Amino acid sequence: MNLSDHWFDLPNELIAQEPLPRREASQMLRVSRRSRAICDDNFSNFPNILKKGDLLVLNDTKVFPARLIGRTDTGAGVELFLVEETAPQTWTALARPGKRLKPGKRVIFDGKMSGEIAEKFQDGKVTVIFDAGDAFDSIVQEIGKTPLPPYIRRDDEGRPADRERYQTVFAEKRGAIAAPTAGLHFTENILEQIRARGVEIAHITLHVGYGTFEPVRVDDLAAHRVAPERFEVSSESAEKLERARIDGRRVVAVGTTTTRTLEYVINHYGTFRAANGRADLTILPGYTFKAVGALLTNFHLPESSLLVLVATFGGYQLIMDGYRHAVSSGYRFYSYGDCMFID
Repeated sequence: MNLSDHWFDLPNELIAQEPLPRREASQMLRVSRRSRAICDDNFSNFPNILKKGDLLVLNDTKVFPARLIGRTDTGAGVELFLVEETAPQTWTALARPGKRLKPGKRVIFDGKMSGEIAEKFQDGKVTVIFDAGDAFDSIVQEIGKTPLPPYIRRDDEGRPADRERYQTVFAEKRGAIAAPTAGLHFTENILEQIRARGVEIAHITLHVGYGTFEPVRVDDLAAHRVAPERFEVSSESAEKLERARIDGRRVVAVGTTTTRTLEYVINHYGTFRAANGRADLTILPGYTFKAVGALLTNFHLPESSLLVLVATFGGYQLIMDGYRHAVSSGYRFYSYGDCMFID
């Protein structure tokens, strides 16, 4: 199966530019692998379709404002999108426009700190060494902009309200450059309803990095690899996951990032255990899922590694039929859009 098999037509007007006034008001497409049924629902009903004994797993990573706007010593505007910290205050970043940034060029950010371009790569990335000392994280938190995906195009892109809405209510551990978007639909009230139904909840952490949304540049999926991302599974969550596995209870993953983490751990160790490191699993057609029994996910870009993962989990034809139904029914797509539940 090739990447081009995962293409679908999506009208621009279905790409959500704003979050809904209420997180839980999203539409939810329900897809059954057993009956192959596809039906419309609302996320507010999500607690009611979970079963007593299910284990719901959430990714508690926290998005930081990774977009920095600065100026060179000649006054030219520059945007750096921080991708990964490779050493203290040394970051790999996407630069725009990249042509004017050569090694040795210094960029000043709001008069609060500066960074020097140490290395430049052909793919548009640069290595930047900052000079903010211990204040780096606090300065980034103050002056950085929310790293909204490029398909959200607004005059007020990166406005203060996005800091709250492009973040899950259970976000705890700072480190992601993109939100685990399936989690954006949850509210504290929804979580209380889920617990009241006898559903257990566990948290894992996968710091969403550039690999999650990096374009797939080959048509032969066997040649594609998703870049590793930092993860952590606590001893408490590992115990819950291992008990569910032994008991044969269903594990419900919220999002593809949670799915990648759980499948990586079970593949790497054979059981669930406390662990941290870099998840380097790429899920492609033919993969056998060993940890996840049901998946809540947003709708993803055509020809993306995330759509490939979801289609591998749900079954290629069923998921593509679901996407076509979502388009014809006017579902809202991508980060601020609606969701799909596959069981």
